[in-house]
Amino acid sequence: MVLHHIIQTLFLISGVVTLIAAIRDWDWFFTSKNAEPVVSYFGRKKSRWVYGVLGLILISIAIGFYFHVT
Repeated sequence: MVLHHIIQTLFLISGVVTLIAAIRDWDWFFTSKNAEPVVSYFGRKKSRWVYGVLGLILISIAIGFYFHVT
C-alpha cells in the first residue's frame, strides 16, 4: 500500500510541475535537454500546450490511482 502512495505522489507532483511550467512558461523547463526535442519539433508555443496536456494526463492518472487501486 505504501508503494501505491509513492507512485501516486510522483505522478501528482510531476503533473503539477509540468502543468505550472506550461502555464508560466518557465524558461529552465523548456530549455532543458529533455524538453529540447519537443520544443524543436513543435516550437515553444505548441510545446507549452503539449506539456500542459501531459500535465493534466499525469494528474488524472494520479487521481485514477487514488480511486481505483486498493
